[in-house]
Amino acid sequence: MTSHEWSAPDPARASARSRRFAVAIAAAYGVAVLLIGFWRTPVDASSRTWLDAAIDHAHRLGAPAWFGYDVVESLANVVFFVPLGLLVVLFAGARWWWAGALAGLVLSAAIETGQALFLPARYATLDDVLANTIGAIVGALLGVAVLSFVARRSRLAGTRPASSRRAGRTGR
Repeated sequence: MTSHEWSAPDPARASARSRRFAVAIAAAYGVAVLLIGFWRTPVDASSRTWLDAAIDHAHRLGAPAWFGYDVVESLANVVFFVPLGLLVVLFAGARWWWAGALAGLVLSAAIETGQALFLPARYATLDDVLANTIGAIVGALLGVAVLSFVARRSRLAGTRPASSRRAGRTGR
């Protein structure tokens, strides 16, 4: 194959565009994670009354009895770490999905350890580590889906994906 020809790259390879996006968003996300993770008091303390009222209202509308503050908090932890897994995959590519999951586990364990050691008003729990890691896994899988969709769309349109456009690159 000559240098001006190309073969289809890995279907879920990170592109220069996805890497630029991931780096730009990661900076803001990193600041948010640090602020929320190491805030001196629980970040939902000021909204707890409102949140309890919303949960009570949901129960009056037919939400099951198991749906309460603990469930909402766990779901918030899952959602909070989805961007981490997504950003890792957008930066590194689908083959590195496991790195998104591992990043969620390591970052969450570090935050929970920091809370346990230095923030007596915060509650460090293994449940939070589990929920955060699940969120990072969901984000990583979402990243794989996004990269696969973009690569497939590029193939169907007959264009080379951005990751293989550089001169001389064959898309190995």
